[in-house]
Amino acid sequence: MRPIVLPPNGIPRFYLGGAAIAALRGAEPAGERVPEDWVGSTTTVFGDDELGLSRLPDGRLLRDAAAADPVAFFGPTHAARLGADPGLLVKLLDAGERLPVHVHPDDVFARDHLGSPYGKTEAWIVVGTSGDDASVAAGWREDVEPATLERWVREQDHDALLHALNPISVTAGDAVLVPAGTPHAIGDGLLIVELQQPSDMSVLLEWDGFGIADEEEATLGLGWDVALASVESDARDPATLRGPVPSDGAPVARLLPEAADGFFRADRLAPAPIAALERGFAILIAIEGEGALLPESGEALAVRRGDAVLVPWAAGACHLEGDLVAIACRPPAPPDRGAR
Repeated sequence: MRPIVLPPNGIPRFYLGGAAIAALRGAEPAGERVPEDWVGSTTTVFGDDELGLSRLPDGRLLRDAAAADPVAFFGPTHAARLGADPGLLVKLLDAGERLPVHVHPDDVFARDHLGSPYGKTEAWIVVGTSGDDASVAAGWREDVEPATLERWVREQDHDALLHALNPISVTAGDAVLVPAGTPHAIGDGLLIVELQQPSDMSVLLEWDGFGIADEEEATLGLGWDVALASVESDARDPATLRGPVPSDGAPVARLLPEAADGFFRADRLAPAPIAALERGFAILIAIEGEGALLPESGEALAVRRGDAVLVPWAAGACHLEGDLVAIACRPPAPPDRGAR
């Protein structure tokens, strides 16, 4: 089984965006509210049976192909633990406007209230920005009492919700980890590669004026009394959410904090002198240049900026050639492996 260049998989959402993804991918915009491309996805949009699933170039759903041969896609260790579940969802996300303050449930809340084995810890790797003041916001600056949060949400006090978060300035190459339960917002004009647990659940603390139908939609149908229990109350130090700064010239550079390893992993690959991709399932997003991905055996695969490549375990170890720069997104580390 060889690496596979995946076709675009645009997902309509309530917020503006999509042009930056189209420009990266070398495609025509699918619409002004198609701000996400779900890459190598076996996950569906919340409440839908099929929307979100990726198709391979031959038309098969990746979900079905992986179920037919999970070892070839994910390797024997992963398959023994998770079967045909990659344990990962990778997205391209283009924020054409500021996203509302929202939060994603953790695993326990998702299991108890939504019947899902996964909550949604996520991470953002910034690929591009527009303007000079690009930023995200994550975690409360100070502890927030549940009664205070309930009042902000009931009154839809946008300023109070946003200004209570830690502002985090970002530029291309920066990475931010957002643990489940952490309130957050993404600023206007950011193009990011997002890694996350494979679920689609958001409690929208801000919803009025953001194209959300009603509070039923904003709370995942749970109502505020239940939904607000998914939001952490303690303050967070934003410095702990930032990824390490990659070393200049390093062919393989870690992008996320060690705390992410139990959920997903990401490296920046640059072929100087050679960028080796260890054996295992990965989603590659080419962000600069062009060149080739060379599997352990078989022919080289031409890759250029904007390509999204699924690398199955069966392809063996790979490496990049040319002036290609890519982000390698991987499932969680095996429990016995620990942090890298």
